[in-house]
Amino acid sequence: MSITATTEPAALTRADRCDRCDAQAYVRAVLPSGGELLFCGHHARDVEGALRPQTTLWQDETEQLNV
Repeated sequence: MSITATTEPAALTRADRCDRCDAQAYVRAVLPSGGELLFCGHHARDVEGALRPQTTLWQDETEQLNV
């Protein structure tokens, strides 16, 4: 019998910065290779259509922008 553990990704913090512009990151894109890309809300929207289907996780915390 095999048990697979899944963990929730860590919440993004103020220290997490967008890989495109260095603003605070609100989206984490995890790639099948295990690498990850961080994006602000603006740049996440720019790349979501092309990038999201290629990810194993699309962690979107942009709802925090409306708090």
